[in-house]
Amino acid sequence: MNEATLDLLLDVVGRLERNITARQCPAICGLVGDRHLTLSDYEYLRDDPAAEAFERRAAAQARRIRADRWVIAVPMIIAMGPGAVLNGRPVSNQGLRDGEQEAIVWTAFDRGDGIDYGIVAYTRRPNGQPVYHDPEIFTAPLTSTATAPGSTLRRALLDAD
Repeated sequence: MNEATLDLLLDVVGRLERNITARQCPAICGLVGDRHLTLSDYEYLRDDPAAEAFERRAAAQARRIRADRWVIAVPMIIAMGPGAVLNGRPVSNQGLRDGEQEAIVWTAFDRGDGIDYGIVAYTRRPNGQPVYHDPEIFTAPLTSTATAPGSTLRRALLDAD
């Protein structure tokens, strides 16, 4: 991942961390092209059609500003496998099940470098305040959901090219 994409990732993840700390859970998408746009959506985790609709709107904005770089980050409950996220579900007020972890799941794209996937895991102090870990990069997206975060955005933009 190049430095410009890493900067965008850290900006988007930082925005989402501040939202999670404030007990809000939007999806956030940063786009960089002719200008820099940041989009958010609180309905994203409601269901797959809501997620796809947000990513289509983000793709339309990305085309409008001729984006060559983007990052989408979504708060989720995940279960990890060897080197990949195997399972994901929306965040909720219910407790974590065995093997689950709260995390920000992200997808980054740079026209020159391609696609990266990853997470920013976090744990909670006894008072509920999140403590964020460093971003981790994976070689594959979230595998057990119909649409991994960023998949509709990626298809909408790359298929158009």
